[in-house]
Amino acid sequence: MKPVKVGICGLGTVGSGTVNVFRRNAKEIIGRAGCPIEIVQVGSRRRKDNCDLTGIDFSEDIFAVAKNPEIDIIVELIGGYDIAKELVLTAIENGKHVVTANKALIAVHGNEIFEAARAKGVVVAFEASVAGGIPVVKAIREGLAGNSIKWLAGIINGTGNFILTEMRDKGRAFDDVLKEAQELGYAEADPTFDVEGIDAAHKLTILASAAFGAPLQFDRAFTEGISNISTIDVDHAQELGYIIKHLGIARIHDNGMELRVHPTLVPADKLLAKVDGVMNAVLIDGDAVGQTMYYGAGAGSEATASAVLADIVDVARIINSGEAAAVPFLGFTQESIADINVLPIEDIQSAYYLRILAEDHPGVLAKVASILSEDGINIESVMQRETEEHQGKIPMMMLTHTVVEKQINEAICKIEALDDVIGDVVKIRVELFKD
Repeated sequence: MKPVKVGICGLGTVGSGTVNVFRRNAKEIIGRAGCPIEIVQVGSRRRKDNCDLTGIDFSEDIFAVAKNPEIDIIVELIGGYDIAKELVLTAIENGKHVVTANKALIAVHGNEIFEAARAKGVVVAFEASVAGGIPVVKAIREGLAGNSIKWLAGIINGTGNFILTEMRDKGRAFDDVLKEAQELGYAEADPTFDVEGIDAAHKLTILASAAFGAPLQFDRAFTEGISNISTIDVDHAQELGYIIKHLGIARIHDNGMELRVHPTLVPADKLLAKVDGVMNAVLIDGDAVGQTMYYGAGAGSEATASAVLADIVDVARIINSGEAAAVPFLGFTQESIADINVLPIEDIQSAYYLRILAEDHPGVLAKVASILSEDGINIESVMQRETEEHQGKIPMMMLTHTVVEKQINEAICKIEALDDVIGDVVKIRVELFKD
């Protein structure tokens, strides 16, 4: 039987992990694929000492790998947008199947890449692009294929989850924990993609498209980061029975879908609230199965390599059988993909946590409550707490019932205009995850 030949472009954390796991588990991998698989070439700017390239051709030219006529599958692990896109399109043009861990590439350019792959009759597999080693894309496309998925929510960036966990458990400030995350290699020197929600929005875009059968629409996702979250809010959330998590949330409605990433208060007894450190988890609600959660390592050398190799096995089975891909890229046939309007954040409904700092004068709480009432917003609970930090001033924490975001924003503007209210009102959305 002719072996399936693989070329890997990129020998960083995931690339070297893929080589190492393949060498260690080659017998099981080949047994599952049903045909021989060989890594025959690696393209990278430089060799690395953390993986054994014995018997594997090495090239500093990744495009030479993409054009190598001997190779059946190109594995793109260089990351980024422009060069990765050019590399993948070159591989497709040369008749190669593609496996990638690049969430930014798929979220931003996936529609174009999938169209090019369909025209050439090749497969693009991207399980490793979302939540590292957690097989959540396969779960949505295959395991939940009999369901109408109503919503999904995920902790899909380990850096942000590590920061919020440390702030909660040790009372540390955001900047302090971020510095440690960078020292540990969890965060980049420029942590913007992680802490401002861009990385999570890339992943959420992919999950939502697979869940709802919509084109990829990253440019319409709402993103809000965690850099403004304070230990005050983390502590008060706990006292109210909630944990702050940085979530990606997608929900389908008759008039469109929600596609949003932001800090969120989650009830402390929910499974997502218990996902700590650098771990990832995705909670999915299907009409038939109900709620299921997928948990595990969302990044890392061998965890992500696990997903890369699973995709290589899938593609090798297709090559070996000579059949077209059994599972469409996003889980729906091209004819079934339908444009779904992404709702603006002002139109979504949520409960809210508000923190208001005011002068310690009689009647301030009554004025705030009156504004909320006049705007049709019910208060679930109120907590006032004098602190040494705010002597002569009183922080008020409130949880509201579910309202449209536009309503809460209008009420906040009125509250901030009160003479006794100091500075901006802190607003964090609340998700209850009811059935």
